Amino acid sequence: MGFTIGGILDLRSGSRRRVRSAEGTAVAEYTGLWGWDVVPGARAVRAGGRTECSCGVPDCPSPGAHPLSFGRELAAGATLEKALAAWAETPGAAVLLPVGHTFDILDVPEDAGRGALVRLERMGLPLGPVAAAPTGRALFFVAPGAAAALPDLLYRMGWDDADLDLRPLGPGDHITAPPSDFGGLGPMRWLRPPTLDTAGRPPQARLLLGALAYVCNRAAGRAAVAPAGLPVR
Repeated sequence: MGFTIGGILDLRSGSRRRVRSAEGTAVAEYTGLWGWDVVPGARAVRAGGRTECSCGVPDCPSPGAHPLSFGRELAAGATLEKALAAWAETPGAAVLLPVGHTFDILDVPEDAGRGALVRLERMGLPLGPVAAAPTGRALFFVAPGAAAALPDLLYRMGWDDADLDLRPLGPGDHITAPPSDFGGLGPMRWLRPPTLDTAGRPPQARLLLGALAYVCNRAAGRAAVAPAGLPVR
């Protein structure tokens, strides 16, 4: 494939050191401050008009968005020294967070997620971290168990038959964490950064689900009636 984990970003060596230092510091923050496990992830680059993955698998189904098979998970509580040492073993690796340990994820369109954030803040409901992907998705951190409970929660709230662009992520899934690049499309970012109060105790999904389902359903309805070729607002 012509590139390695350490060389997939065509940058000067000084820039590579800054990138690695920034991500190593982020890893230490996630493990030491927020109490999250972290896993080294693959990277993706655009080459010849197509996206290639640093894992070395031809036609990788998730280029730059999955754990490295040879990377070792860094457990919550790791120090800065341990984080930097671990990332030195897989230079250039993306920062991935395993889902289902401390949190599950509710994944919605970013526009809908922003609208839900406004509603939830006005209602004074508890909120956890919320990340945004360059694919136009918002990732709401909620208490573990949400992925398994979602069908029943939607049924009890009357949203089980609704058109919702809302999907859960749970045990076995991973998300790319800021500031890492997601699939060669750009960096992940925070819409609502983690805090000491929210990182280890994200809210129960049922507290957010009504607002999330409402805005997702409303967005789907607008998309259904929008004239072809016109943006949906």
